[in-house]
Order: sequence, then structure tokens, then C-alpha cells
Amino acid sequence: MIRALLIFLFSVDGAHHPFKDGESVPVFVNKVGPYFNPHETYHYYSLPVCRPDEIKHRPLTLGEVLDGDRMAYSLYDIRFKKNEAKKTLCQVTLETEDIEKLKQAIRELYYFEFNIDNLPVRGFIGHFEESGLIPVPHVERCYLWSSLHFTFMYNSQSNMIVSVNVSTAGTHPISLDDHDAPLNVEFYYSTEWIETSETISSRDKQKGSFFPKTLEIHWLSVINSVVLVVLLTGFIVIILMRLLNTDFSRYNKEDSLDDELAIEDECGWKVIHTEVFRFPRYISLLSAILGVGTQFLAMACGILIIALCGGFKPGHGGAIHTYSIILYCITSSIAGYVSGSFYRKFGGHNWVRNIIMTAFLFTGPFFTIWFTINCTHWYAGSTQALPFTTILLLMLVYILVGFPLTVLGGIIARNTTSDFDSPCRTRPIPRMIPPQVYIPAWYTNFICHCFFGGFLPFSAISVEIYYIFATVWGREQYTLYGVLLLVFFIVLSVSACISIALTYFQLSSEDYRWWWRSIFSAGSTGIFVFFYSCFYYLRRSNMSGAVETVEFLGYTALMCYIFFLTLGTIGFGASLKFIRYIYVNLKMD
Repeated sequence: MIRALLIFLFSVDGAHHPFKDGESVPVFVNKVGPYFNPHETYHYYSLPVCRPDEIKHRPLTLGEVLDGDRMAYSLYDIRFKKNEAKKTLCQVTLETEDIEKLKQAIRELYYFEFNIDNLPVRGFIGHFEESGLIPVPHVERCYLWSSLHFTFMYNSQSNMIVSVNVSTAGTHPISLDDHDAPLNVEFYYSTEWIETSETISSRDKQKGSFFPKTLEIHWLSVINSVVLVVLLTGFIVIILMRLLNTDFSRYNKEDSLDDELAIEDECGWKVIHTEVFRFPRYISLLSAILGVGTQFLAMACGILIIALCGGFKPGHGGAIHTYSIILYCITSSIAGYVSGSFYRKFGGHNWVRNIIMTAFLFTGPFFTIWFTINCTHWYAGSTQALPFTTILLLMLVYILVGFPLTVLGGIIARNTTSDFDSPCRTRPIPRMIPPQVYIPAWYTNFICHCFFGGFLPFSAISVEIYYIFATVWGREQYTLYGVLLLVFFIVLSVSACISIALTYFQLSSEDYRWWWRSIFSAGSTGIFVFFYSCFYYLRRSNMSGAVETVEFLGYTALMCYIFFLTLGTIGFGASLKFIRYIYVNLKMD
């Protein structure tokens, strides 16, 4: 039982083995779906095609289930190294309803996916012809491919299948518009075996060959982002260092006693040294955000390391789902520890509330959105709807692993974290924030801070986001993990720099409420990502339909929420380090 559970959770690549001459090569039918809606897939047997009397499914791994795979045994009888020519598969009688279902699938450019020796084999259900504006009226014709030709490449030394290709070359489709129901259709298939010197190491090249080629490195956008972050970082460092040197020399000057300087000394960020470390409101929520944000930061690093080590290969779409679930459960201990540590420093006492809020700050919205999407897929009959047993298993994994690790991290933080080490004492009565006389209102406005704090990090990664969207919501194959790592460090650097700058401007206006604003200023990058995702859906993609729209908006909202939590944590951490630095180096009276 435990062995089967481990195989289900951790197996991300199916087995391939050598065949004997004449040995049966199983062909598993998987799914069908519209070519331009990558996440809208249905079971292959949902169409009126050849099927056995009793449909049996092959055991699947967790990654395959999450990727929408539902592999079932088929009627194909293929033998290793045995050529076949126009072998009958079955005969199907199509009624009016069946013909309309096939025509609708052909209009939407449905493709099918088989699995042979863990190699995905894809092709189109039929052929669709459509007339232009002339002649009138508009004419549509649907043709069904009733014959498939399989070409196998095998290595003679290892007797292993290297690649499989399916085509309709040399066959004639059946017109679904020229026949009335009932329509008798006989399905055929043929096989051809070709010896090759290639080894099984080249199998992965085929696993995305039906879709567009792998993305190429976009050096121009990478160089643009690097130059932007270098200029921005340099600009902020130079300006802030000059301003800080001026402030330090003015504030720490002890030999000047004239009234003018005394009055001047009573403005700026030094005046609020007794307020800047006053704890904010809602410390439990703030601690939970910092804990979960740190957790996603650790997850991102883990996923990038796995990717650079070759853990994600083309055609293994379910691998990233499996690793994400495992990493999320493991890094729950980081969320619990960081959240509990800040909660302890802030002087919190309601530990149960803090741990529960940390555990459900992301899982709560995630479950709500996922449940809505899953119900939409279930109503449409899509294979993207998870089976009840898989849902139960994932909940069990989080309850038995993720949540206990969150609690454990909180307990460790409670017993090991010391009090908040503030370089300045906080007076008991809060100081009133003066009106902004010399600084324009927009300069310290919360919305302006969120705009600049979110727009600059987004501008540094906007091009890379397009390629990520083209991979997740399109048919591209993303393998540029080295570039992604570089962009990851770029967005973290820009978020930290802009947060420090905005925090300095806020403190200079004698506004000490920096705690929450530092999170929202950098975290607002998620808002810009969401606006861009809507633009991508409307202008850059060919997705359509209620199922794809609900899934796109739901998962995009979750992704933007992760951006908010992660970059908000980076902004807070950078601002806290900066504030400690300037007040430690300030001489107090």
C-alpha cells in the first residue's frame, strides 16, 4: 500500500522497456480537446469511435492525473517489428447525434492523444474546410480521418522504441456532410517499423513535436532587463547614499547650537525615531503574509533548482505539478517558522489563530478557486476535473504533512525567537503625522507608491511573462530555465530597491506607517500581472469558451496572489533592513 502511494506521488516518468520480436505493444488512448484550448480536454471515448466492450484504464501517477490524462486500453493490436497494411480496427455506425458530435469536434480542431510505450502520439480527429467571404453563402465541410498510419523507429541493439509518429498520408477522409444517418464507418490502421541507430536518449525530442518548437533564447529582452535593473539599482543606491550622507552629517552635527539649525533638525526621518518601530495593526495577518511569502520564495528557488538539474522535460507536463505539491508541503515548515518568529517579535499571544491563519492564507483562496474550476470541468465532462480519490489523497497529504509542518515551525519559532531588537526606543504615546506642506500630496500617496512599486518590477519581467504564458496557456515548450533564473533575481532586486526608495521618501515626510505600505508597494506587481494576463487572453491567445475562461481567470488570479505575497515579503524585508541601518548609524540625544 505504501509502495503504491509513493509510486503514485513521486513517479513522474513512465517506464520503457525492450520488446521481443512479435511482442504486443500496448496502445493507450488518452484524451481529445480543442487545439487552441490547452486545458480543455475530454476522454477519447467521449467521441463515437472504436472502443472495447469494457473500458479499462491504466494506473496513473499523480502528475498524469493532474495533467488531465485518463489513459485507457484500446483495440489496436500492434506487434513489435511487425508491419501491417490497412488492418481493420472496427466498424462504427454513426447516428445523427454522433455525426453532429464529430462535426463539432472537427470544427473546433480537436486533436487526439495516444500513449505508446510512454511516448505521446498526437494527431487531428478530422479535417475542416471553410470557404471565404465569396462565394455566398458561407460553406463548411467536415472530414473524418478513418485510417491512421503508425511509424515506429526502434533501436535494433536494445530492441527499444525510440519514436512513434502517426499520420494520415496516403489516406482519404470520409465526408460527414455528404452522407445521411445512419453512416457506417470502418476504421483502419497500418504500422511500419524502421530501424535506427538513435538511442532512447532521443525519446524526449518527440514529446512535444506535435506542438510548436521549443522557445529560443530572447537575448534582447534579457539584456534590456539586465540594463534596466543595473541602471535602476545604481540610480537608487547613488541617490540614497548622497541623501543619507547629507542627512547623517546634518543630524549628527553636535557643535552647532544656533536656532536655525535647531529648527531644521526637527524635521525629516530623524524626528520619528521614537515611532518608526511602533508595531502596526493586524500583526497576526502581517506575520502570516511574511511566512507564506517566504514559503513561496523557497518554493521558487526549489523549482528552479530542479528545473536546472533536468527535472522538467518536454512532454512531462505533470512533473511540475507533482514537485510543486511536494515542495509546498515541505516548505510549510518555513511558513510556520517565519510567521511565528515575527508574531513572537511583535508581541502576539494568540498563537492558535496565527498558525491557522498562516496555514490557510493561501490554501483557503486556492481551494475556493480550484473548487469552482473543478466543478466547471466536471459539468463540461472534461478530464481536467480531478477524481474524488485524487482529491481525497491530496487533502490527506496536506493534512498529514503540510499542516503539521506549519504547526511545528510555529512551535519552534515561539520557543527560539527573541524579542524585537529595536535600535530606538518607542514612546508610549503615538506621534501625530504632520500635514505635508513642502512635499506634494501625490509624492507620498499610497496609490502612487503602489503604482511605482509595482510597475517597475513588472516592466523588468514583462517580456518573460509573455513566454511563460505562451507555455502555460499555449502550446510552446519552455526550457530556458537559466534565463528564468536570471529574471527571477532581476525582479527580486528591482522590488527590493524600489521598496527601499519609497520607504525612504515616506519616512522623510515623517510618516512612520511603513510596515504595511512596504508590502503593498512591491506586492502590487501582481495587479499589473493580472492586467497583462487579461490583455494576453483577449489579444494574444486563441482561447475561447466558458471552461477555458473560468480556468484562465481563476488560476491567473492565484498566480497574481502569489506575486503579491512573495514580492511583498521581499519589499518588507528590504525596507526593514534599510530602516535598521539608518537608525543604527544615527546619533541620538
